[in-house]
Amino acid sequence: MDLIVEHAEVWAATIEDKPGGLAGVLTVLHEAGADLQSVISRRAPEEPGKSVVFVTPLQSDREIAAAAEVGFNVTQRLHSVRVIGLNRSGIVAELAQKLADAGINLRGFSASVLGTQFIAYAAVDSLQDANRVAAILRQA
Repeated sequence: MDLIVEHAEVWAATIEDKPGGLAGVLTVLHEAGADLQSVISRRAPEEPGKSVVFVTPLQSDREIAAAAEVGFNVTQRLHSVRVIGLNRSGIVAELAQKLADAGINLRGFSASVLGTQFIAYAAVDSLQDANRVAAILRQA
């Protein structure tokens, strides 16, 4: 299987759970030149009135400075591996099964298809687990 497997540094911010909360921080990142590949946002049930947003990647000093201004920090407890490849039926189930067979407990997982390609993010709790995920999927 021909896969691109790489670590993905994930940035997170707490935002206001109101109309425009997400748009505001994404606009700041866009104006700083960020070309985001993944954005995930959801309400924070433990903090009424707040949401959390995760983005990747942030690359330039300008992007990182803008992100810091609106409350983003690189996550220290969430380690993510990005996998890109040709889509086919069952590919994501196969990859998830390989990780399960290796005893890896996923903290989170997301996958999408665009055209003939899929992109998936496997999130784990430690850098050591992320390294194991990357090694396993590179052999897939």
